Amino acid sequence: MEAMTTKQIDSIVVRFAGDSGDGMQLTGDRFTQESAVFGNDLATLPNFPAEIRAPQGTLAGVSSFQVQVAEHAVLTPGDAPDVLVAMNPAALRVNAGDVARGGTIIVDTQEFTARNLTKAGYRSNPVEDGSLADYIVHPIDMTSLTVAAVKEFGLGRKDAARAKNMFGLGLLSWMYGRPTESTEAFIRSRFANKPAIREANLAAFRAGWNYGETAEAFAVSYDVRPAPMKPGRYRNITGNTALAYGLMAAARSAGLELFLGAYPITPASDILHELSKHARFGVTTFQAEDEIAGACAAIGASYGGALGVTSTSGPGVCLKSEALGLAVSLELPLVVVDVQRGGPSTGLPTKTEQSDLLQALFGRNGEAPLPVIAPRSSADCFAAAVEAVEIAIRYRTPVMLLSDGYLANGSEPWQIPQPGDQPSIDPGFATEPNHETDDGARAFWPYKREPETLARPWAVPGTPGLEHRIGGIEKGDGHGNISYEPDNHDLMVRTRQAKVDRVTQVIGDTWVDDPDGDAELLVIGWGSTYGPVAEACTRLRKQGQSVAHAHLRALNPFPHDLGEVLRRYSRVVCPEMNLGQLSMLLRARYLVDVVGHNQVRGLPFQVAEIEDALLTHLQEVGR
Repeated sequence: MEAMTTKQIDSIVVRFAGDSGDGMQLTGDRFTQESAVFGNDLATLPNFPAEIRAPQGTLAGVSSFQVQVAEHAVLTPGDAPDVLVAMNPAALRVNAGDVARGGTIIVDTQEFTARNLTKAGYRSNPVEDGSLADYIVHPIDMTSLTVAAVKEFGLGRKDAARAKNMFGLGLLSWMYGRPTESTEAFIRSRFANKPAIREANLAAFRAGWNYGETAEAFAVSYDVRPAPMKPGRYRNITGNTALAYGLMAAARSAGLELFLGAYPITPASDILHELSKHARFGVTTFQAEDEIAGACAAIGASYGGALGVTSTSGPGVCLKSEALGLAVSLELPLVVVDVQRGGPSTGLPTKTEQSDLLQALFGRNGEAPLPVIAPRSSADCFAAAVEAVEIAIRYRTPVMLLSDGYLANGSEPWQIPQPGDQPSIDPGFATEPNHETDDGARAFWPYKREPETLARPWAVPGTPGLEHRIGGIEKGDGHGNISYEPDNHDLMVRTRQAKVDRVTQVIGDTWVDDPDGDAELLVIGWGSTYGPVAEACTRLRKQGQSVAHAHLRALNPFPHDLGEVLRRYSRVVCPEMNLGQLSMLLRARYLVDVVGHNQVRGLPFQVAEIEDALLTHLQEVGR
């Protein structure tokens, strides 16, 4: 047997794929955690069907998990896997076309039976017919090797075979020098009350590692060194978890109880799940009977002096729209989290999209403006949640926070803030009457406004002397009594819009990355397009091209200088996972010919796709 060698590489993209019951999400998550412990930078892309359990072995039932780990900064989970672990023919058929030419494909040969091949649409076995000649293929009977490794624990063959995902994880952990202690500790903890299952999974994991160590087919292992990072304490975090933590941190900074009223919906449900664990931090979660009740309960919590939050996805925003209009009229702090997914209707529940922007801006009856904020990465969901809370409280308004399925389920390293890093947020509750009547008495007017922000006072019910009425019927300016006066309605509509416009006071200037300062082409994005756009721009600059990149966190109102930024460049390109919603808004608002680059495939952009598109634009503008 030849001596083992180790080859140093700067990054690797790995995809685990199999049937929905094969544990691919768990396997990918453990490989990710091992890489995070090792100190690599990383980004992940879980991809799974919406069906609870699609027919076993079918294309519809394939679940995958992709992760890029690197010794440098990572902004995306990678375009093409360098390694694909395919647990059955369906997983191979769905994913093989994405693998980089010359990449590695590892298959579990036990599953490549005539029946399973037919289910996947193969007429012959691709492992044997030469159709995978462009790849390095490792056919391994992972199921049999796993069953043999766990035989001593007395499990039936079916239960024993279920540990094959740990065999695959052990093999990949050996190939890329991942630390195994965290995975072994995880297995011991997860199956602490099931000794036979615990020991079987440990044995399968070690068997996979040992197979890589001893099999001649794997004469080379790879080393991806830790990435340089700012000093601090890090953890791997998904967007939904980061968002939940951001809401808690902001509520604590404001000294408020946090109330979440929500109805479970993919891919937002994990926010409810996470917040439900933290009652000790003043968090109350309410799983409502429907989306409308969730929103109305959150509004009631805000009326009572708590931080009201409601979370959902696009279909739920439709149902909440009347309640959101009520929140606009009441002028109460409220955070509305929309984790976007593919639509319309039920659409693609587990896939990502950016198609709710126009709904967030205009999806209510009447003139009902509200600020809209969008995080740019999974870790950035924390800071975006804090910002949304700050705006909601300061301006007494509902705020829409637009995440998406890619950010929600994906993960990356996140530097844990230190105690005291979060500035305090003053809820500024009203404590005394604010108006003197004609007879010299003191009264409380619920729509008397703070001059700088136009925010009305927030009075907690039960505060002596601050009895007041608010509601969905139009109120008179200042005093808050019901008013049908035409001029008053016009004033109130314009005032609510002006209040939202004044959010520009806190959102700052447009973020622009233009190192040379002489670019003719600007690419502008929002939300989760940040990673692929930023990486595409970096690649182009390494080729000697000059390109500028702008990214928007605030989508309503836009930054005050956005029009000026757009007019600096002879061409503006806007990549979006929709059919051009931001492009349309920018054209209408600033009369700039923004060129859309759009896709709605349920997946994030690939870097190469954006790079190629921008190269074409650069050639057309003569740079």
